Amino acid sequence: MDAILEMRGITKVFPGVKALVDVNLTVERGEIHAICGENGAGKSTLMKVLSGVYPADTYDGEIIYEGEVRRFSSIRDSEHLGIIIIHQELALAPQLSIAENMFLGNEIAKNGVIDWYATHENARVWMRKVGLYDSPATLIRDIGVGKQQMVEIAKALAKDVKLLILDEPTASLNERDSQALLDLLLGLKQQGITSIMISHKLNELARVADSITVLRDGMTVETLDCRGIKVDESRIVRGMVGREMSDRYPKRVSNIGETFFEVKDWVVHHHLHTDRQMIKNVSMHVRKGEVVGIAGLMGSGRTEFAMSVFGRAYGKRISGKVLVNGKEVDVSTIPKAIAHGIAYVTEDRKQLGLILNEDIRFNVPLANMKPVAPNGVIDREEEVVLARTFRQRLNIRSSSVFQQAVNLSGGNQQKLVLSKWLNADPTLLILDEPTRGIDVGAKYEIYTIIHQLADSGRGVVVISSEMPELLGICDRIYVMSEGRFVGEFSATEATQEKIMAAIMKLEVA
Repeated sequence: MDAILEMRGITKVFPGVKALVDVNLTVERGEIHAICGENGAGKSTLMKVLSGVYPADTYDGEIIYEGEVRRFSSIRDSEHLGIIIIHQELALAPQLSIAENMFLGNEIAKNGVIDWYATHENARVWMRKVGLYDSPATLIRDIGVGKQQMVEIAKALAKDVKLLILDEPTASLNERDSQALLDLLLGLKQQGITSIMISHKLNELARVADSITVLRDGMTVETLDCRGIKVDESRIVRGMVGREMSDRYPKRVSNIGETFFEVKDWVVHHHLHTDRQMIKNVSMHVRKGEVVGIAGLMGSGRTEFAMSVFGRAYGKRISGKVLVNGKEVDVSTIPKAIAHGIAYVTEDRKQLGLILNEDIRFNVPLANMKPVAPNGVIDREEEVVLARTFRQRLNIRSSSVFQQAVNLSGGNQQKLVLSKWLNADPTLLILDEPTRGIDVGAKYEIYTIIHQLADSGRGVVVISSEMPELLGICDRIYVMSEGRFVGEFSATEATQEKIMAAIMKLEVA
């Protein structure tokens, strides 16, 4: 075995939490090595140890890279040896061009002056290697997330990468962009580049991984050799969660009541280009106790529709009606929408859902301060009681209610966002990509919470790019394409094929 990397006995402790406990990892030269585990299992922490984000004196154990013991004090130390990490939250400057981002901190200069011609020509060379044919002068803000991932990889290649680490690289990508990225990783493998890939998407791991290491509760469970062997997803799941998960979706008997929420003839124009219609005469309804899905490809208008209904948080020149219990209501502002029992859980929990530098106690009351400030003054003791109630109710795994949101795993962050909105006691809860970037165990818990909300008589709308998820938890599914609903299916008649056929029918017309 020709190992490019060995991590031996890695232990990393945060205040009150053992994130890694005696973790061992061996990666062979030229392979794609996957790391999977539940949120909070220690995957990202392990990679931050490897890349120098956490310096050598902050953990126990040793790193052996290319046959030598290494002690990295910073990312620069690891990058100097060809170890490049691409984080889940891409580290690109949106106001700068592709070329500027690729050589930021590594500028091509003569006598202290940047050589822009050489910068653009070099950028173009590396961009071509990852299949990116945009102009190097294109601003990052003007390209999609899939292409931004390609820019990060081109940037890594320009730094003479030997070991590429990707943390949830496809979490924010649609299926087409995900496949393109996986194909690129396989191409890099042919060039002799070693990759470590963290992912919750077991079907992707089965396609590209040579080896899979499973972590649970900060410890190594096992490493599976996938070469020439079909990966048993159930075995991976069992290793991740410590139990069998024969059914990925909780069983439920629906008890659906009468229609209580309706949107009629809803039209929304682009928030900047107001002549461009984003939502085109959409009508829908939700019944009490019902879980309603909205399926569609990226860019179909699902998020724009949801945000526009929630207090016109998106869009201009909005028209149409919203009815609650048969009566038209004013949802022209977010406070008015909340007052009428509507809540919206954003797909971007880190930027828009939480105040990451504040703790659980601070975040839970944000959507409804009345329980902790009945007289306009916050009662800190009531704040703690409320936070503890939701921490227990939604099983938020943390050291205490005083733990900062930024230090929670993705699944627990999602539960915290849900807590914030459940505290507002909504009758209609709109969930936008509620399980994006979280593991199968945490997903099951989120699904259970969704069903509990529906069973309490609320209506739940779930927007998801994962069709199996919608088929597994919804009572009824709307299909959206190009700003319109182009199909509607009950749970019993819906299939992935029917949903895709509905989408393609509009695109072909």
